[in-house]
Amino acid sequence: MPAAAQDLVFSPQPTQACLASGQPFDQCIGLAADACTAANGYATVVQGGCLSREAEWWDGRLNAAYQRAMAGAKQSDSQSGQYAPSQAKALRAMQRAWIPFRDETCSFEASQWGGGTGAGPAFAACLMRLTAYQTHYLENIGLN
Repeated sequence: MPAAAQDLVFSPQPTQACLASGQPFDQCIGLAADACTAANGYATVVQGGCLSREAEWWDGRLNAAYQRAMAGAKQSDSQSGQYAPSQAKALRAMQRAWIPFRDETCSFEASQWGGGTGAGPAFAACLMRLTAYQTHYLENIGLN
């Protein structure tokens, strides 16, 4: 077992391969974390670390999708004129509202563990899942 979370062997490849294969999106979430856990041992710290690594991978993908969507929204705004609602402003507000929603949702999920050792992995799993869903939304809203 790795001495610390930073020593984990992690690859996003299982999740990437699933997404590329055309499997239903939600069936791909967590596959890289599962492979990481299998490769590094099933200790709670390993589970939390692997889930966090996949959440970070999704977050990088989310940030790229948001930037593409924002560029598309700004382009749409420039073509719509001054009387249409700003898509860029609405997109920014939506994303800013989503972040605390995600964090509080995951804090609630962790609280159900009553302070036990499962709270960390529960929070990380929630963060991974909700970040993946938001990434999927941003990648598919038609502004990219």
